[in-house]
Amino acid sequence: MSTAEFEDLVDAYFNEYLKLSNVIGGQVAEQATLVNQAIDEERKVLNLASKCSKPTDAQVQKLIQPLASKIEQVQQIREKNRSSPLFNHLSTISESVPAFGWIVVAPTPAPYVKEMLESGKFYGNKVLSAYKGKDANHVNWVNAWYEFLTNLQTYIRKIHTTGLVWNARGCDPNQCISSSVPPSTNGQSCCVPPPMPPPPPMPALSTNLSSAGDVTELRSALLKDLNVGTDITKSLKKVTADQQTHKNPELRNQPGLAPSSGQKSPAQQPATRTLKDITHPPKLCIEGRKWLVEYQVDQKDLAIQVNEMSESIHMYKCKNTLLLIKGKANSLILDSCVKTSVVFDDIVSSVEFVNCQDVKAQSMGKVPTVSVEKTDFATIYLSKDSMNAEIVTAKSSSVNINVPDEVNGFVEHAIPEQFKSIWKGKGFHTEPTDIAG
Repeated sequence: MSTAEFEDLVDAYFNEYLKLSNVIGGQVAEQATLVNQAIDEERKVLNLASKCSKPTDAQVQKLIQPLASKIEQVQQIREKNRSSPLFNHLSTISESVPAFGWIVVAPTPAPYVKEMLESGKFYGNKVLSAYKGKDANHVNWVNAWYEFLTNLQTYIRKIHTTGLVWNARGCDPNQCISSSVPPSTNGQSCCVPPPMPPPPPMPALSTNLSSAGDVTELRSALLKDLNVGTDITKSLKKVTADQQTHKNPELRNQPGLAPSSGQKSPAQQPATRTLKDITHPPKLCIEGRKWLVEYQVDQKDLAIQVNEMSESIHMYKCKNTLLLIKGKANSLILDSCVKTSVVFDDIVSSVEFVNCQDVKAQSMGKVPTVSVEKTDFATIYLSKDSMNAEIVTAKSSSVNINVPDEVNGFVEHAIPEQFKSIWKGKGFHTEPTDIAG
């Protein structure tokens, strides 16, 4: 059932994405070919899971290596084509294709897929906005991908609720994983489940229960004990002070007692695994009219001189980094950055933060719009020329705006995070609650 429903899912939703990718062509079609190959690798894992018993963690890591490699290749298409006009298309897939790694996530694989889908929607929604009413193929392409990942969640919740399900009666995983074609024994595949064992023999009745009267007598005795109620605890043995482990630490080392630490045993700990993190060399360069600042870590002296107003800056997955931007730029985007700060002169369109944590930005000139999405802990300093800037936030927390003050230098203002909505007859009226500030 697991493999059959997966094939139905691919036929109903994924193939539509694949067809539209070929219609759009270019890097989108090239990337879709690799995504299709990743689907093939996932199909192989599901087929093995339906035939084999659960392998060890080391065996699983070996098993998913081809899938991880395909996911990396899909993401490299985006990295190699950052100046492409189809960059948002490539990013939609690149950000969400790690969802295919749900097969090694437990105990919440479906929410993991949802999280990856939400990451891709940041770019996918840009595609929808750019092509709405202009080219239906691009709009349908995005929606097909969304539908596939959404229905993948439904499939996982139904069959693999807490993780990939393996065949409890399947063959030895060593035989299945060691080669692509499992060896045969007596003409049968190793993955043919063994015949069900015969039912165990019925336990022999005690000689004391040879008559119906004896059974009735024991049943009466059991009911009598149950009717005792709370008095049944009177027969329990009292634990004396010399037997209590918190008063006698030396008793904790004796066999049969639970370990004193509050740590869970390996069997109790959740078996969550993720695909291998993909590392990239740092980058600071300009491609066309876009400055790329990527994978910079612990860099405190980065600087960019913008020469033309049409140039934009894109920071991606930087950590503990400071960037100084001189000159007037078209736009500035910080994507998936952590503990990163930027200081800039003038921005023509907007400054955007997305999927960031603990970021800071200071305007020394003018900026019309500051957008903060799916970001935690953002601190923004506005200049006197930026006081009319629009602050747009979504799915973010701890966003603070500092405005200049002649007495205190800067005064900090928190952006509300909590809202209340009231039905007004024709629609809802929404306003910040008092608790949100």
